[in-house]
Parts: sequence; structure tokens; C-alpha cells
Amino acid sequence: MSQGLYITSAAPQSGKLVVVLGVMEILMGQGRKVGFFRPVIWEEEGRDNAINLIAARYNLEYPYEAMFGCHKDKARELLTSDRSADLLNLILDKYKTLESQCDLVVCAGTDYVSNASVFEFDFNVDVANNLGCPILPVVKGLGRDTVQIDSAVRLLLENLEEKGCDILALVVNRVAADMANKVAAVLQTSLPGNVPGYVIPEHELLGKPTVGEIAKALNAELLNGAEEGLDREVRHYKVAAMELPNYMEHLEEGSLIITPGDRSDIILGTLLSDVATTYPQVAGLILSGDLKPAPQIQQLFKGLKKSQVPVFAVATDTFTTAMHVSSVEGLLLPESKRKIAAALGIMEAGVNGAELMERIAVSRSTRVTPLMFEYYLIRRAKSVKRHIVLPEGTDDRILQAAEILLLREVVELTLLGDPDEISRKIGSLGLSLGEISIIDPGNSELREKYAQAYYELRKHKGISAEMAYDAMADVSYFGTMMVHHGDADGMVSGAAHTTQHTIRPSFEIIKAKPGCSIVSSVFLMCLADRVLVYGDCAVNPNPNAEQLADIAISSSETAQMFDIEPFIAMLSYSTGESGKGEDVERVKEATRLVKERRPDLKVEGPIQYDAAVDAGVAESKLPGSEVAGRATVFIFPDLNTGNNTYKAVQRSAKAVAIGPVLQGLNKPVNDLSRGCLVPDIVNTVAITAIQTQIEE
Repeated sequence: MSQGLYITSAAPQSGKLVVVLGVMEILMGQGRKVGFFRPVIWEEEGRDNAINLIAARYNLEYPYEAMFGCHKDKARELLTSDRSADLLNLILDKYKTLESQCDLVVCAGTDYVSNASVFEFDFNVDVANNLGCPILPVVKGLGRDTVQIDSAVRLLLENLEEKGCDILALVVNRVAADMANKVAAVLQTSLPGNVPGYVIPEHELLGKPTVGEIAKALNAELLNGAEEGLDREVRHYKVAAMELPNYMEHLEEGSLIITPGDRSDIILGTLLSDVATTYPQVAGLILSGDLKPAPQIQQLFKGLKKSQVPVFAVATDTFTTAMHVSSVEGLLLPESKRKIAAALGIMEAGVNGAELMERIAVSRSTRVTPLMFEYYLIRRAKSVKRHIVLPEGTDDRILQAAEILLLREVVELTLLGDPDEISRKIGSLGLSLGEISIIDPGNSELREKYAQAYYELRKHKGISAEMAYDAMADVSYFGTMMVHHGDADGMVSGAAHTTQHTIRPSFEIIKAKPGCSIVSSVFLMCLADRVLVYGDCAVNPNPNAEQLADIAISSSETAQMFDIEPFIAMLSYSTGESGKGEDVERVKEATRLVKERRPDLKVEGPIQYDAAVDAGVAESKLPGSEVAGRATVFIFPDLNTGNNTYKAVQRSAKAVAIGPVLQGLNKPVNDLSRGCLVPDIVNTVAITAIQTQIEE
């Protein structure tokens, strides 16, 4: 039987959408088919922002029209003509249609854009009761002290009790950070014993609009600047009417500058301040009065290689533009990756997801989607926070991934590289990485110690003390030595370096585990409804039988590490006794060795891929096999086969391929593809953190 959950607030500016996003993130990791619904939406011309965000992030395939009851004008018409029952029936009908396709539906109440907030709250409660949904109310903490919050919570509970509502839990959102503990204590006395309460602190990033949001609200024309700059948050806005020297004295970090389009001095000063280390970095520049910069200035724009400062033009005068800017509120949009990461970070920190799931009473299904698995990785990594070193500290993707990892509090990070260059990159990308650790291997006080250790490890190979010292200036060697010495728990590299550059230091320094003849890799292949393990698809070209056996055993251990029960298929071009030849015999011998070394593992080989995955084929080719038709771990006979197969499945089945994950090393080091995307880096860091937890 499907269920519903209704998230609503009693006042505007409660940050309800942050709570909606966090709850959706929890639910999508539980293996249920979740829908999203809004009873009334305000946008008629464009799409509703909440539906847009949730549908885009969680790949909801329901038609847009199926995810809301009606537009505000229709709701107003029915309410003003005393036809509230008709409105509820309209909403209920559309909700039930969506509910029939889902295991659970998350409903988000109305947005309080009207002046009748009291009546709006009553309307939301009425809708929730008629839909049969328990309510998760969100109380606004912004601008309130503990006494005011306590009063608001008690009044809300009285109202809900009077209306006979089932309360799932209560969230007080946007609480001043220094008040969070006091508010949590207040909730313990205010709430009934069977209702959990959660406190979510205010996050500066979420309350501020980005440059892109303001530009969209003002219908501004982009004249210059990189797309990345549109995600910068606007902390202040300033009207630049002074002469340049005085104006520069008033610059603050994250300011949006508003000035007439003919003020060439202000334009030039702003662009220069963004690259100068002696002045704060601005968020952007808006040119007012329907005035475009002088041709010489526009020519300068063309010559700038990659200015991060967005420059916009608007038709309104300076005063009107400033008024418009001041009225723009921060939004959570599908493209707001930093804000989404921040929102999920504070929700995950403030809400007990396990407790909430128990309250919702959603049982876990066997279906595992890519999003569920990625959610699982983040949660596992966060459970015991680890320290990961990222040698490629100047790569844009690494820095963007680092921000997401820090905002979601997944791991501790150290970046390697020139601190000045990395800081400039962070600023130019508009990122917020706080006090992240940055080490320059060439100037680090650890270099001498690491060089001496490397010399002792490799002097039998002809490495001199001088060569060892030079090697420690290389970020891959330095990062690997950090892991070797325990100064970091794991390393992730390869976004800008070759696989050889990334993993060779690991072979020399960290080395393979005792009893393991080979270091290998797997890809975690996230299909539509399950996760499979493919090995080895990245490291070893032509493993012999003993090495194949070790790859199979290591891959089964990796599968178990991520709660995948290993059913090992030793792949070949023949199944059972149907084929002959050197390659088949090698797989047969490898299978024998796996059974001999690990009799507890379920393994079958040689076996063809179709017999490994298809129960019908398995029944005809290997009847009675424990593995055939249900394999989860696939061991390819050589790199050529494995690499091509994983890429073919990735493209044709639209699978998410996470990896390569290195296995068999004494400590975790993982390689990235040079074509990796930011989510790939986030996932690989999470996997590395989980590996360190297992190695403990």
C-alpha cells in the first residue's frame, strides 16, 4: 500500500524546500519508487521551481502536469465561490493518480506568496488530512529567539492537534547557528514524547541569491564572463557612484556592483580587483541605464582569456536596478549545485535519517538504482570521517568536487599544489572551501622525511638519496607517501595524470597485501535496478590463472565491502565443458584456485556472460549452478575484454560506471579517468573513504 508525507510550513521564509530536498534524498536511498506532488502551484507561464528541482535531481519520469493539483487562479476561483470541496476533490484526484504509480509520495505545501498566511496554513492542513498524509511541519527560526520559537512550536502543535493531524516529526529551520543547541533543548520540552524534533541551522550560502538568479530576475543581458561565475553568491550589493579610488576602498568580498554602463573606470577597476590578491573578489557587475560600455572596453572583454566576473547590462536606471536587486531572494535551482550540496549537508547533519525512515515505516526493497547507490556511498563514507589527499589541487573539477564533499561533510581533505595558485583557482571559480589544508610538496617540511623513507624503500633498486628527494616534489609520490605514513587515510588522483603516474608510486611504496599476487581494479556498474562488479577492466592486460584467481577473490571482497553479495562468474567464450583452448584452460585453473583458497565463495567458471546474467540461458547451459543466472561479480579474462565490455554496457544500458576502484593494495589509492566529471570524483572519494574504514 502506498503512503504519503506532507511537508508544510506555517509562515513564509521557513526554508521548506531545503527540508523537502533532504527528505527526498533520504527516501531515494531506500529503494522505493517515490513521487513528488504539490497541491497548488503559483507559476502558470513557467514551471514551478520546487517541481523543477526535485524532478531534475531525482530523474522523476512523471509528466509535469501529474505532479500538481492546480494553478493558483483555479484554486482562488473555487475558494472564492465557496467550492472548497471541489478544489480538494480536484487535488485528491490528481494525487491519487500519481500515488497509484508510487510506493510513497512526498507532498510540498504552498509557498505563502499571498498575504493570507493563516488561511494558507489551514488549507495545507486540510489538504494533508484529506490525502491521508502525516504532516512534517517546518517552523521558521529566522529572526526569532528561543522564546519566540518555543511559542511558535507550541501554537503550531495545538493547531495540528485540534485538526486531528498525524505529526511525523517537526523541523525548526534557519536557526542562528549559536542558538541551535538551545532550540534543541526547547524542543525536548515542547514536543510530545512520540514526536521527534530536529534543528537545522541557517546556512549563509542558502540565504543569498547567486549572480545568475539576480540576472534572471532582472532579465539582464550577459556581456562578459565565464559561466562558472553565475554560481557566485551575492553577499552584498553596492551602487558605485564614487570615483575609482574611493570606490575601491568600499569593496567587500562577494559584492555585486551596480554602476551606469558608461563608467569605464568602475568597470576596469572591478575587473582588475577580481584578479588582484590585494582586493576582495566581487560577485559580478551590473551596468545600468541601458548603456553599453565604450567600444574600447568591449574590445578589452574580447581579449580577456577567461574572466570569472560576470558583466551584465540592464535597461533600468541605477536606483531602480538597486531596488530590483534588493528584492531578489535566494533560490534552490536544479543548476545550484553548491546550494544543493550545502542544503543536503545541513539536513544530513541535523536530521536523524534512520529515525525518520522508521517513522515513515518504509521498508527497503531489493531494487538498487544508481542514485540509491551513490546515496549509500555518501552515507557510508560519512559514518566514519576519513582524511583523503587529492594531489591535483589545481584542477577545476577537483576543487568543485572538494567543495561538495566539504559542504556535505563527507571527508577531510588535503589538496596538493602551489597554495597561491590553488587559492586563486578557488576564488576564480567562486568556491567556498573554508580552511581546507593545502600543501606544496616542494616546500613542505615533510619532504625530507618522506624522501628518506622512499630512499630506504627503493635503494635496492638503485634509487639515490638525491633522486628520492627529487621524487618527493612530485604530487603523486608525495600524496602516496602521505598515505603510507598515515598522514592521510587514502588518495584519489588521475583527473589530470595518467593511470601509470597515479598508481606507480603505490606499487613502489604501499605495495600489495600479503598473499595477493596482483593489484587489480573493478568498476561498480550501476544499472537501472542493481549494482554489478566488473574486474579487471583497467590495470592488468593479460593476467595468468593465479592472478585471475586473486582478482576474483579481491573483487568478491570489494563487493562485500559495498553490501553486494558476491556470486562470481569467471568469464570465458565457453560455458562449462563446452569449449577447449588455452584461454579456457586458464579460466578453469583460476576457478579451481578460487575454490581451493576460498571455499566459502560461490564461483562458477568458465562461463559466458549470457549464462551468468540470464536465468533462462543458465538453466539450459548450467542447470543447478548457484551462480549462473544470478552473478554479481564478473571476472574478465583479459583487459581488452573487460575494458570494452564495461564501456559497452555503460553506453548501451546507460549505466553509471564508478571506478576504477583499485584493490589489493595495503592502503587505498584510487585512479580517476582524465575525462571524469565532478560527480565521478565525489563518488571515488567516498569509495576510498569506505575502503579505509574496512581496512581499519
